[in-house]
Amino acid sequence: MSAQSSAAVRPPLWLLAELTYRCPLHCVFCSNPVDYARHGDELDTAHWKRILAEARALGAVQLGFSGGEPLLRSDLEELVAHARALGFYTNLITSGVGLTPARARGLKAAGLDHIQLSFQDSTRELNDFLSSTRTFELKSRVARIIKDAGYPMVLNCVMHRYNLQHVGRIIEMAEEMGADFLELANTQYYGWAWLNRAALMPTAGELREAEAVVDAHRARLAGRMKVIWVSPDYADAKPKPCMAGWGSVFMVVAPDGLAMPCHSARMLPGPPLPNLRTTPLRQAWYDSEAFNRYRGQSWMSATCGTCDERHHDVGGCRCQAYLVTGDAAATDPVCPKSPERGRIDAMLEGAEAERRNAAAPQPLRFVPGAARAAGLVFRSDENSRALGTVQATPC
Repeated sequence: MSAQSSAAVRPPLWLLAELTYRCPLHCVFCSNPVDYARHGDELDTAHWKRILAEARALGAVQLGFSGGEPLLRSDLEELVAHARALGFYTNLITSGVGLTPARARGLKAAGLDHIQLSFQDSTRELNDFLSSTRTFELKSRVARIIKDAGYPMVLNCVMHRYNLQHVGRIIEMAEEMGADFLELANTQYYGWAWLNRAALMPTAGELREAEAVVDAHRARLAGRMKVIWVSPDYADAKPKPCMAGWGSVFMVVAPDGLAMPCHSARMLPGPPLPNLRTTPLRQAWYDSEAFNRYRGQSWMSATCGTCDERHHDVGGCRCQAYLVTGDAAATDPVCPKSPERGRIDAMLEGAEAERRNAAAPQPLRFVPGAARAAGLVFRSDENSRALGTVQATPC
């Protein structure tokens, strides 16, 4: 085991409670595990209340309720009230499906501090296609419900090849809705996004063009709406610290009780992750081999261990290293110093080739349950240029 001494490990500050993997949407970039259906045994209310109390006692101050779609849990208001009584600052991360005016009032009364609403695009056609649902109008109504309830208006849109050219319209949509914050998060390629990477990954040129649009709007909206552009590490060729450092700040609790240092850690080989059904949270955080495995620097490869940036990027992303190289302890392959950087460059070159080969696009794989729509053609409202035929295939 590669571990820091328990005295050197600080308590977790951020707890993400993934209440369920169930979701009415079927997004092609879903962060749920590809085998999420195998993990359907959700924690009950009593287990969640105990976990929240243990996290707060350990020092956690921020709590996110996520999924899947957390509004599918009938006990959400009860859990919010419990978290409020414990002293957490609470955030609901939602697709908006299920958020009625009455439920928004109930969550407000329970003490919920913050709601983050996701959109897939600024157009009904692409928003609904990417999620395989008819939810654009619903999301627009929910945005008004959130605003009317007195919450900060926080919108999120995952960016990728299909909606990058709409980024200006997405910002304008958020402005029209009265958003206080808009997060434009470029797709991270794990879970279903990893399966769809050949179809979703934009070119470096498309990313530069989109970021220039974002910068112009950000300057225009200064003081009125904060626009956050989450740049992709693979294009920047600069590793990002995994969740601010593996087992450093964040703990994610999966619907079945598995405690994880990040959203995707379930897939990694190595020691088993602790399950909070039977393991106290303190023990999981400080003592489990899984949480200690990539803490500190002793686990690092020679490339990372001698790098001046190791204190800042803490070795980059372990899940990305595993998916690309097959070795979770490898140097993050987005790094120019990685001997495997060529694999990332090949992906970017593949994105360029995908644009040149519009007649035979890569198929998209939807989360099971999605309607199988094939042969659809989407056109940009800005320039009426065809994005190309989009095919959907079962997984």
